[in-house]
Amino acid sequence: MALEARIRKDFGSFCLDVDIQAGAETLGFLGASGCGKSLTMRCIAGIERPDEGYIKVDGRVFYDSAAGINLTPQERKTALLFQNYMLFPNMTIEQNVAAGIGREVPKAEAAAIVERELARFSLAGFQKRYPAQLSGGQQQRVALARMLAAKPDILMLDEPFSALDSHLKGVLEQNLVDLFAAFEGTVLYVSHDIDEALRFCDRIAVVDKGRILEVDTADELVNDPKSEAALKLSGCKNAVAYAKSGPREVWVPRWGVHVGTEEEVPFETGVLGVRAFFLERAAGPGENCYRMRVDRVSDSRFDRSVLLAFVDRAEQDCATVSREDDEMRFLHQHLFWRVDKLACPEDGLPRVGDELWIRIPKGRIYLVSG
Repeated sequence: MALEARIRKDFGSFCLDVDIQAGAETLGFLGASGCGKSLTMRCIAGIERPDEGYIKVDGRVFYDSAAGINLTPQERKTALLFQNYMLFPNMTIEQNVAAGIGREVPKAEAAAIVERELARFSLAGFQKRYPAQLSGGQQQRVALARMLAAKPDILMLDEPFSALDSHLKGVLEQNLVDLFAAFEGTVLYVSHDIDEALRFCDRIAVVDKGRILEVDTADELVNDPKSEAALKLSGCKNAVAYAKSGPREVWVPRWGVHVGTEEEVPFETGVLGVRAFFLERAAGPGENCYRMRVDRVSDSRFDRSVLLAFVDRAEQDCATVSREDDEMRFLHQHLFWRVDKLACPEDGLPRVGDELWIRIPKGRIYLVSG
């Protein structure tokens, strides 16, 4: 393994406790803000010191609490790209790229490295400029060039696109393709965007409240999530608690309905998930078919998001909550449906106040531990 880390850091109200192994791959860290993704990176880079554990990269010990080893960030030779790129404003572009190259490297060799990396990221001709004279995209390319010039043992990127608009983000993502193609080793990539993680990462670690709940390939995370956090982070809009009511049936209190499942229900209680675009319009009553009322719609360029209320709710342990009383609980009583506007004629799109029948396909249901 290129990276082995088992670290713990306790802040009292929050505890980071992670166990990571990664080879020559891009490993994503996916989770909500404050879950411990960036803190893990900072510990590996030596910016933060864990309370206990160890960190090894290619067999070299960066940190070992038992052995009293704690290398400085400079000794660790890692490359960590932050959201704001951390360029030196008083240095030229070539000086910024050269900043990570060790002093033991001869000047002529260092100059050749800088020239090569500037060319790789289409920055030839910008050597004498300063960061303030470059666009945001050019500044990012400088930061990426500096990372490779330093020849680090491990690359780490902490949400590098979070402050960019969608168009610029799409263009700059291609820079990362060049970076990853040129680097032979472990890349750690922090994100809270599932689509971004799927595009770049070979495997994805789901992080929640300081712990790694599961590590999956992109396909596994989307098609076979194993935890509530993974279910929600994978973009599933309908994720609600259930209680087992039969071998292949669950009771969903928030919706006030029973739902049949294709597979045997694995847990007495857990979380049921179904993706908004998997729901189907039905002609009438049937298995897993429910009479629904359209309470709200909102449009994007190609989809209509629909908020559906269960008309025939069983009020057993699930009294209906009004929007005025509790907005979040009101929303969670609903089923989220996504309609493809390109595949549905305008007069067939659901509108507020419509009553219709919706089927939850048995084969599209996820059941995970709560």
